[in-house]
Amino acid sequence: MEIQNNKNIIPVAIVVAGAMLSFALYYQPSGVTKATSERKITAQTHESSSVADNEIFPKEGVILPVTWGDMGKKLAGAGTIDAPRFQKLYEDKSAYTDEYDLLLNGNTPGKLKITRENAGFLLNMFWALGLSNKNEILEKGEMADPKYGGAGRFASTGGWTMAQGDAMNHYSHHSFMTLTPEQQALVERVSRGIYRPCCGNSVHFPDCNHGMAMLGLLELMASQGVTEKEMWDTALVVNSYWFPDTYVTLAAYMEGRGVDWKDVNPQEILGANFSSSSGFARIAAQVKLPSSSGGGSGCGVDAGTSAPQKQQSGCGI
Repeated sequence: MEIQNNKNIIPVAIVVAGAMLSFALYYQPSGVTKATSERKITAQTHESSSVADNEIFPKEGVILPVTWGDMGKKLAGAGTIDAPRFQKLYEDKSAYTDEYDLLLNGNTPGKLKITRENAGFLLNMFWALGLSNKNEILEKGEMADPKYGGAGRFASTGGWTMAQGDAMNHYSHHSFMTLTPEQQALVERVSRGIYRPCCGNSVHFPDCNHGMAMLGLLELMASQGVTEKEMWDTALVVNSYWFPDTYVTLAAYMEGRGVDWKDVNPQEILGANFSSSSGFARIAAQVKLPSSSGGGSGCGVDAGTSAPQKQQSGCGI
């Protein structure tokens, strides 16, 4: 596991809510071209880029193997999400849709679908779930290590500004899902192998919003009987929507090694050698792609905007 030094941990003192609300979580990846298989990978024509993008994060979206149900209402009822304030965040940017209202205030009996448009909203919902659902990973894992000065000093905790009261009042506090020992072991195992390019830690150390959101999603999948293979596959899909530029680059790298994206091993790609901040930096240094206007991912709470943003690389202001 690649654990960050103390100097990289973001204390609450610098997690300024107003500034963090400036990060966009709305994704409209476009303009990234597909790479050739030369050793020093270069770009092909723009005409091939839409095919490459669509293989990695399809425009039509991907059905996830989980049902959300009325989890949004439960999160709001417990105060983990201050529903009126959270809703207003999106309404102020004319970004609150009927879909979002159903996820927050209603009941969605069917399987969730992640799209380029709703990826940021789902990130926020999963973030709230991962933060507040009672789990030993939060209580006994790296987040609770005394050397970090308390679990409230991370971007994933201090950065969640949409709770009623202090976010730490909800930290591992609500039993939205109770996992069996086997399900908990599955979440423990898979979470240790999933990294994200904004940080150097695995989901087992969910110090930023992406890690905490992925933890919530893993718990949700485990509670609904999703297999380990499906969990790895789903995690790669979701990470690709949250970090489109990253996974376009990784796809180009793998193509250069003669491996199509549809044939990659999700467990390998999600590991530290590819998906951690340092691992991805090593891969990116070997891949030459044109600048992308693709959407990206900061580590604060925000509603979508109409303009795509560059992918953020850090977890703070």
